[in-house]
Amino acid sequence: MNPETASRLQSFAINWHTNAKGFIVFSREDCAAFAHHQPAGLSLGSSGVMTQQGFAYLVWREDRAFLVAHGGAEQPATVEQLDAIRRFSADLKSALGASVAGAC
Repeated sequence: MNPETASRLQSFAINWHTNAKGFIVFSREDCAAFAHHQPAGLSLGSSGVMTQQGFAYLVWREDRAFLVAHGGAEQPATVEQLDAIRRFSADLKSALGASVAGAC
């Protein structure tokens, strides 16, 4: 992580953790997003939240939002969860700027 990007992430209170295979987990409170280093920049996956079943991705079915965890456990997303995910995703994109090849 270059110093400028690290500073922007810190200004949004977003933490990050990397591993040897080039994956990064970005998190703030219960929200998180996964990314992977690619030649064109970071490939950023969907955002989600931590639940009692583990990490759950935000999934839309028709006009309803659900949080779906590994193994198929799901629950309807609350308005508060949707707002938190939207704020986190927008802040993460702003902090990462041009280094993002994908979108969350």
